Amino acid sequence: MNLRIVIIAICCLFNLTAQADEGMWMLGNLNKQTRQTMKELGLQMSADKLYSPKRPSLKDAVVSFGGFCSGVVVSEDGLVFTNHHCGFSSVQQHSSVEHDYLKDGFVAHNRSEELPNPELYVRFLLRTEDVTKRVLGAVKAEMTESERSNAVDSVMLVVGEEVSRKDTTLVGIVDAYYGGNEFWLSVYRDYNDVRLVFAPPSSIGKFGWDTDNWVWPRHTGDFCVFRIYADKHNRPADYSPENVPYHPEYVAPISLDGYKEGSFCMTLGYPGRTERYLSSFGIEDMMMNTNQAQIDVRGIKQGIWKREMDRNDSIRIKYASKYDESSNYWKNSIGMNRSIRKLRVLEKKRAMEQEIRRWIQQTPGEREKLLRLFPDLELDYKDIREAKHAQAYFIEAFLNGPELVQLALSILNLDFEGEQKTVLANLKEIVEKYANLDLDIDKEVFTAMLKEYRSQVDSIYLPELYQTIATEYGGNDRAYVDSLYAASELTALRGLKRFLEQDTTYHIYDDPAISLGIDLIGKMFEMNLPMREASIEIDRNERLLNAAVRRMYASRNFYPDANSTMRLSFGTICGYTPFDGAEYDYYTTTKGILEKAKAHVGDVDFEVQPEILSLLSSGNFGKYADEKGEMNVCFISNNDITGGNSGSAMFNAKGELLGLAFDGNWEAMSSDILYEPKMQRTIGVDVRYILFIIEKYGRAGNLIKELNIGN
Repeated sequence: MNLRIVIIAICCLFNLTAQADEGMWMLGNLNKQTRQTMKELGLQMSADKLYSPKRPSLKDAVVSFGGFCSGVVVSEDGLVFTNHHCGFSSVQQHSSVEHDYLKDGFVAHNRSEELPNPELYVRFLLRTEDVTKRVLGAVKAEMTESERSNAVDSVMLVVGEEVSRKDTTLVGIVDAYYGGNEFWLSVYRDYNDVRLVFAPPSSIGKFGWDTDNWVWPRHTGDFCVFRIYADKHNRPADYSPENVPYHPEYVAPISLDGYKEGSFCMTLGYPGRTERYLSSFGIEDMMMNTNQAQIDVRGIKQGIWKREMDRNDSIRIKYASKYDESSNYWKNSIGMNRSIRKLRVLEKKRAMEQEIRRWIQQTPGEREKLLRLFPDLELDYKDIREAKHAQAYFIEAFLNGPELVQLALSILNLDFEGEQKTVLANLKEIVEKYANLDLDIDKEVFTAMLKEYRSQVDSIYLPELYQTIATEYGGNDRAYVDSLYAASELTALRGLKRFLEQDTTYHIYDDPAISLGIDLIGKMFEMNLPMREASIEIDRNERLLNAAVRRMYASRNFYPDANSTMRLSFGTICGYTPFDGAEYDYYTTTKGILEKAKAHVGDVDFEVQPEILSLLSSGNFGKYADEKGEMNVCFISNNDITGGNSGSAMFNAKGELLGLAFDGNWEAMSSDILYEPKMQRTIGVDVRYILFIIEKYGRAGNLIKELNIGN
């Protein structure tokens, strides 16, 4: 490969200044260059209107929703818009065959009908602070990597706890950035009383289901509405009928003006995790182990679930949320591995690494410190390859597999020495979580997991239960599973209830499911031991590589990998060309829903109730129509997002809400590792479609009146 090609490859990976649409930027650390680029693209807000720790700003309207999604506050009485798939678990928990909110949707016609969700919370960011000097001040040159890690973790914990000691309503969290080369404190305030207000039918909120997941063109009304409640002083409070709607610092205004190709668009939310600086060896490890294990194992488990869900409405409701969560990451892994190969991500990474090797060799100070960087990374990843492969399949087959095993592990993970009130509350939460366990389905899953794990790993990685199956059950996996479930008190939750009731005749640790959980934890620990030293060195060298890249390209404007903290991404509304001869437009309309429903008759992924089809066919979209009189459903931008951004607010140049981000596109599923400017797109649901469904289908005009809607 000649030097020119190498340089082009490097620019593709690390040209973080020229591509305005790439980057997950820290709001509290927007430099002059980034602000200028946003202004040139069309932003009409000043930086202090986006983020200010002292006065209300746009960031005060954006929340972390439950710690796994994002959301945006849209009314003075605490209404929050997020994605339907983010609220899916809450909708499922409130559903039954008699009140099938998954199928029919849910509308609270008044405040008294809004449904509480004890497991949910929303988190507001108050401020961020660079604490790198304080954290790294605890690091000494002579420390081993383990000693460094312990010292850093200790200071991070102390700095965070200082926040709560000063104000018990605040949460302080220190996160690592740039592979552990920088550290920032985020100060949050959490609200724990969050109630379901509106959910569209799944035929709207999940239209296309697995078939359309991660795919453009999209026609999914992926939204849900919740309300935050507080005490009478507007402070955080656990659920109480006495609580009142929360009054936010800032309410996101809503625009009905829509967008055009090239319009400025920014996304604000809480992206989960990216690995843009990961070495090529780390990418291979991810592909062959974590991703492939999810593809193989979850495909089997989900096949069993889906078959039974299609047969029985009660099972469909019970398993809807967990199937949705599992299949989302399953398809993501399929798409990521596919894109890594198709977009030649490994080749581009290796070209970049070759250039860094050359720079290290030619720079005396770097050569002295980093001469063994790449050889050591390659050797350490090779040393853990087999054990890492087994561990990935172990996690999927057992720790994320049968629900009886997950239930046992949840119990073992509890701190029984803690405050009795907290212990009982946590146990009740576990009881509620696994109350929908179907034994026949779970036994079939367990049996399938035993077979799949055995087929994927060397016999040295088999836990003791396989020897039990061979000697006591003649090698019959199902016989072992049937015996385990018959003997365990946890299968009917009797054991947990007896424990909750403090039944002195029941010893939960004697339950065979708990004993199995202990054995599995022991096997996991045993598998970790031979990888420990190499894994520590890998973490160290990946951190050194991250820092080396930033030194080598010191003039460039680098952003840190996503780590579940608030981030801003920006760019423009634009279509793309997925392959030769195809042009994808930047928006879709309700016409596509009608066309797909007609083309997929009999396919449950595209079933839509007749009354919804009639509403969309009428063309009576009123003020929510675009200039052509059409109803836009979804749109795309080249904003940079990842998992966790679901429900993120998508704003125009004035900071007005255009819609909610809910997905990426199939052609760029490797985006967590490499941003592809020509291909990567963020899929959002249009806020006008959201409001149309709330008002016209849900007949919830009272909610519309709460919103700050521009003319």
